Amino acid sequence: MSIPDHLPPGVEAYARSPEFSSDKLPAKLQAGHATKAGTWGLLHVLEGAVLYSLEPPHVGERLVRVGETVVIESEVAHHVKFVEPGRMFVEFYRASKPKP
Repeated sequence: MSIPDHLPPGVEAYARSPEFSSDKLPAKLQAGHATKAGTWGLLHVLEGAVLYSLEPPHVGERLVRVGETVVIESEVAHHVKFVEPGRMFVEFYRASKPKP
């Protein structure tokens, strides 16, 4: 499994995490965790660099630098760590609701 380059079609942003700095990155984000079913994420790096790594049985990692993003697939376990001091946040997405 590789890390996708784009969010799936038909999703819309609905929430955003607070900004996390390299010295205040919660332990739960540094350990294996996943989004719930139907929730995708887009990790934004504002400063520094973050290593995004998939957890087994998936294999893959991506170095994300300032101004770059990485797609977080629904229900795929992963963890993050800063490799250069900085700041990041995650935008959360879910399927768009049909318009009446």
